[in-house]
Amino acid sequence: MPAARRIKPPGCILAFVKPAPLPVEPVLPALAEALQRAAAAVLQAPPGAGKTTLVPLALRDAPWLGGRKILLLEPRRIAARAAARRMAALLGEAPGQTVGYRIRRDAVVGPGTRIEVVTEGILTRMVQHDPELGGVGLVIFDEFHERSLHADLGLALVLESRAVLRPDLRLLVMSATLDGAAVTTLLGGAPVISNEGRAYPVVTQYLPRRAEQRVEAAVAGAVRQALAESEGDILAFLPGSGEITRAAEQLAGDPAALRGAQLFPLHGMLAGESQDAAIAPSPAGRRKVVLATSIAETSITIEGVRVVVDSGLARVPRFSPGSGMTRLVTVRVSRASADQRRGRAGRTAPGTCYRLWPEAEDHHLLPRTTPEILEADLAPLALELAAAGIADPATLRWLDPPPAAALAEGRTLLAELGALDAAGGITPHGRALADLGTHPRLAHLLLTAADRGELPVAARLAALLEERDFLRAPPGQGDPDLRLRLELLAERSTPPMYHGLTVDRGTLHRVREAARDWERRLRRRAADGPALSPAALVALAYPDRVGIRRAGQGGRFLLRNGQGAFTEAPSLIRAEFVVAAELDGNPRDSRIWLGAPLERAEVLALFGSQLEDAEVVGWDEQADTLVAVRRKQLGAIIMEEKPLRNPEAALVQGVVLERVRRLGLDRLGWNEESLALRQRLAFCHRHLGAGWPAVDDDALLRRLDQWLGPALTGVRRGADLARLDPGPALHGLLDWDQRRRLEELAPTHLPVPTGSRIRVDYTDPEAPVLAVRLQEVFGLTETPRIAGGRVPITMHLLSPAQRPVQVTRDLAGFWRSSYFDVKKEMKGRYPKHHWPDDPLVAEPTRRTKRR
Repeated sequence: MPAARRIKPPGCILAFVKPAPLPVEPVLPALAEALQRAAAAVLQAPPGAGKTTLVPLALRDAPWLGGRKILLLEPRRIAARAAARRMAALLGEAPGQTVGYRIRRDAVVGPGTRIEVVTEGILTRMVQHDPELGGVGLVIFDEFHERSLHADLGLALVLESRAVLRPDLRLLVMSATLDGAAVTTLLGGAPVISNEGRAYPVVTQYLPRRAEQRVEAAVAGAVRQALAESEGDILAFLPGSGEITRAAEQLAGDPAALRGAQLFPLHGMLAGESQDAAIAPSPAGRRKVVLATSIAETSITIEGVRVVVDSGLARVPRFSPGSGMTRLVTVRVSRASADQRRGRAGRTAPGTCYRLWPEAEDHHLLPRTTPEILEADLAPLALELAAAGIADPATLRWLDPPPAAALAEGRTLLAELGALDAAGGITPHGRALADLGTHPRLAHLLLTAADRGELPVAARLAALLEERDFLRAPPGQGDPDLRLRLELLAERSTPPMYHGLTVDRGTLHRVREAARDWERRLRRRAADGPALSPAALVALAYPDRVGIRRAGQGGRFLLRNGQGAFTEAPSLIRAEFVVAAELDGNPRDSRIWLGAPLERAEVLALFGSQLEDAEVVGWDEQADTLVAVRRKQLGAIIMEEKPLRNPEAALVQGVVLERVRRLGLDRLGWNEESLALRQRLAFCHRHLGAGWPAVDDDALLRRLDQWLGPALTGVRRGADLARLDPGPALHGLLDWDQRRRLEELAPTHLPVPTGSRIRVDYTDPEAPVLAVRLQEVFGLTETPRIAGGRVPITMHLLSPAQRPVQVTRDLAGFWRSSYFDVKKEMKGRYPKHHWPDDPLVAEPTRRTKRR
C-alpha cells in the first residue's frame, strides 16, 4: 500500500465549471434513508448520472457514519484520481483535504480526509493489514458491473469483515448495468435504489471497418466524418494506447479535417495532468476530440461530448497460458459496453454514435463481459486469500466462486515460489510478495534479486515481463532471447530497429519507466549476495518453465511442468537448459517466444533443494525388458540417473502387471492345462453362481494383481512372461473349499464303462462335451452329469474313425431310437467292430471284434 503524503493546498485549485443538477440527485435522500435502515444497499444509475462524485459527498455527514470515513473503490487509477479531484473541486478544496485518493505508487491523503478514493487492489491491502477497517464507516464499490477480480475479492473480504468483526460497517454497490437481483441476494436482501438518469436521443450510424483496414485508420476516418457533419465534442473509443497514438498521428497530419478541434489522448499510462486535460470541459467555442480506451466508458465523465465513435474493441485482462500471467488482450465489446459507450453521446443533448462494425453483427455481441474471476490466473487471488488468513475460499460469499482447478494451480505455483508452506499457509516471504502488489512471479523475482544485489537487472526484467514485447518480427522469425531485450533496455537510445527486429518505441518507453519505478521502490531493500545471471532471475519467476534439452533434439526441450517447448533461435537451440518466460500456448509442444539459456550449475543452485529422489522402474520397449534406475528429478526433468540393482519388489510387480494389462493376457504362456483350468472355472461361474470367480479377460485384468502378482517373482523380460504358465496362479482366485471341490464339480475326466477316463472339453461353458467311441459306452444307460448333477454332459458318440455319429444329452433316448439307424449305417462301413442288437447289455469294448 503506497505511503500517504499530505498535500498542502496550492495557491490555485483546479477549476471546474459549476455543474448543472445531475440525474442522480433526486434519489440521494432515498439512498441515505436506505443506508440508515439497512447495512447495505445497491444503487443502479446510468453512466454520467453523477453517482461517483455526488453520492460520497451526500453521505459524508450521515449520522450513522459517526465521523468515520468513506472508502470509494474505483476499478482504475485514472478514475480514482479524477473522482477525487472532481469532488475536491466541488468543495472548493484540493485533493488531500476532505477528499483524497490512494492508488498504486501514489497517495494524496491528509489527517482530515473523510472520503478516500482507492483502487480495488488497495482495498485488499487495507483489509489484510486491518481486517476491522478501523475508522471506515462505509465502503462504496463503484462501477461494480465491470466485475474485476479485485472487486469480487474486495467485496468478499469486506463482507467477511462485517460478518465477523464489524456489523456496523455499511456497504454500497453502485453500477450502470448490473444483475441487481444477484447482488441484492449476496448482500442479504439489500434494498435497490434505481435512477433512470437523463438521456437524450442518440442516432446510431454503422460504418463497417474494411477487413484490411487498421482500427486506428477506421477511427480517424469516422472522426473526420463526425467533425464535418455533427456538433459538439467527440469521444472515440480505441482498444489501447498504441492505437490511440497512431490515430492521433493520422488526425494531426490532416489539420484541415480537424477544423480547429483539439486532440486529447486518454488512457491509463498518461500522466495525471494529461488525463485532467482530456477530461476538462472545452473552452467556449472550441471543439475537442478525445481518443480514449474503455476507461471513458463508465468510470469518468467528459463534459460536452455529443458524438461517440466506437471501434467495438477493448483490451481486457485474460490469463495467458503462454506467459503464465494475466495480460491485456483485444476482444469485441459486449452489448452492455456498446450501449454504455453510445449513451455517452446523449448526456447533455441529442447525439450521434458511429459504430465501426456492420449492423448485422450488432445482434451477435455477448450480453455482458465475463467476470474476470472465471477466466483469470488465480495465483494472485490465492496469495491474497492466504495473506488474509482465508484457508478455504468457500467460507467467503462470492457472486461467482473462483474455479477450484484454477485456484489449485495457483496454489501450486505459490508453493514453488516459497509463498505458501506445506500446510497451505502464507510464509513471511509470501507476505512480502503480497505487499509488493504485483504478480507473485514478478514479486518473487524482484525481492530475491534485491537480496542478491541484482535489483537493476531484475527491475528491467519485471517491467519487460509485465508489458508486451517491444521487439517485433513476423511470427516464427524473431529472436526470443531475453538478453537482447535487456541490452536495449540498458541503452539510452531508442533505435527503430535492433538486431533486425522492429522496436515498438511506445512499449519500450513504458518498460523503461516501469523499471525505474521498481528500482526506486526497492532501493532500500537492495543488498549484496551471490550474483545471478538474467536467465537465473527469470527462472525465479518461472520455476515451472525451466527446461532441459531432449536427447539428440537440438532446440527441443522438456519443461519442469512436463510440457514440451521448442525454438529455432541459434542462441538457444544448443543450450542444455533454458527458461521460457513466454510460450505460444500450445499444450503439447509450445514455441518459445521469450526465453534464455541456463547453465546446469545455475539450475542446481536455484532449485537443488527441490530435487526429489525417486526409484523408477519401467519397461524398455525396444529391448523388451524391465529397467530400474535411481533418479534425481526436478519435476519432469531428470537431473541425474543411475542403475538400480535391487528395485523394490512392489515397483517391479506393478510395472510387469501394467505391461500385461496393456498387451493382454495372450502374452502369458498359456498351455493346454492352464487353458483347460480357465475353462473349468468359467463353467463353475456360469452354473454355480457368482461365488465362483469370473475368468473372462476383463475380469482377470481387473484382479490381475490378486492372482498373477504373486507369480511374477523373477520376471524381468518379455521372454519370461511368455514362459510363465498362469494356470497355477489362477488357483489364487479360489478359496480353500472351492479348490477342494473343483474336481468334484468340474472334473477334468469322466470314467466310461470300459474303464477309460475321457477328458471333458469345457470350451463351451454352457455345454461341456465328452467325446467317446460309441462302443466304450455300451451298457451306460444315463447321460453323465456334473456340477453336482445340475448339468448333463453333451456326448459326442464317435465312430471307429473318431468322427461323431451322434450328439446327444439324452443317452437313454439314443439307445431306444437313433442307435439302430446308426448301427445300420455303421455296420456295413465298419464290419470288424461290434454293433450289438441290445447295446444296454452288450459288453463295452475298446477293440474290434475277434475273428
